[in-house]
Amino acid sequence: MVPGLKKLTGVFFKVPSRSLERTVFGIKFSNPVGLAAGFDKNAEIYNDFASFGFSFIEIGTVTPVEQPGNPKPRSFRLPEDKALINRMGMNNKGVEKIVGNLRKNRPEVIIGGNIGKNTSTLNDNAIDDYKCCFEALYDVVDYFVVNVSCPNIGDIRKLQDADTLTGIIDSLKNISAKKAIQKPILFKISPDLNYTQLDELVDIALKTGISGFVATNTTIRRDNLVTEKEKVEEIGRGGLSGLPLKDRSTEIIRYLVNKSDGKIPVIGVGGIMSPEDAIEKLKAGASLIQIYTGFIYEGPAVVKKINRALVNHLKKSDG
Repeated sequence: MVPGLKKLTGVFFKVPSRSLERTVFGIKFSNPVGLAAGFDKNAEIYNDFASFGFSFIEIGTVTPVEQPGNPKPRSFRLPEDKALINRMGMNNKGVEKIVGNLRKNRPEVIIGGNIGKNTSTLNDNAIDDYKCCFEALYDVVDYFVVNVSCPNIGDIRKLQDADTLTGIIDSLKNISAKKAIQKPILFKISPDLNYTQLDELVDIALKTGISGFVATNTTIRRDNLVTEKEKVEEIGRGGLSGLPLKDRSTEIIRYLVNKSDGKIPVIGVGGIMSPEDAIEKLKAGASLIQIYTGFIYEGPAVVKKINRALVNHLKKSDG
């Protein structure tokens, strides 16, 4: 984006208000609205996105080695449902290139590093991939998200089992403990987990001392879609995001917050298409929110609309 145009864009889209500021897992955010991982996979345009009013951008998912992802076509719109199905497959240019991008172009916004394993890496060796990305990105991002819930990478979601996930988190925290500054570690969870599995995740979080959850990733379910069944079946596999995920995501946010007695912050993501959806997520207990599909369908003005609505909502709550 042209520098002058970026500044002008920021003036139009940003909503400066102290009422929107909040400190979550030790980081001060100018407002609670962020851009979810998947847009800026290679850390190339985060400052441009920041001019639309986001207070934080999550890059990635980043893997140790460059990978092309799944064959195209791999992203599909379901406009009648305000939804997307994607099976991108964590396509990215690899951690070395992404670190270089972040060093060359100083971030003007909080950066989250979403990390994962390469498709070719066996689950038994996955911990090494997470450690590689964590170590490489440590000095250039503000917080980390461990992605063990993408439905488009083989059997990666099996890494959500208690022993494996505990091992990954403990290893990353051991690396962090040796650094001058300890950075927050969150993990992103699937909306397809049952309550027993969610209970396990909360237990792991409390035991390992992770900083938070990102709830939720995309879903493999296809319930209650307006789009014709034949069209959905023709698209095939992939993670569904957007409006159909809204209620399930909110339900999981509320459950995680209640189960942890509010001790573990949650970034709420899934089906936020309007200011009302955003407020619903925050009322359910989310400390921050992220949008992805809503940005595609509603355009960049949705960030401004959400932040304006939040300012008014907070005024009414205080009144």
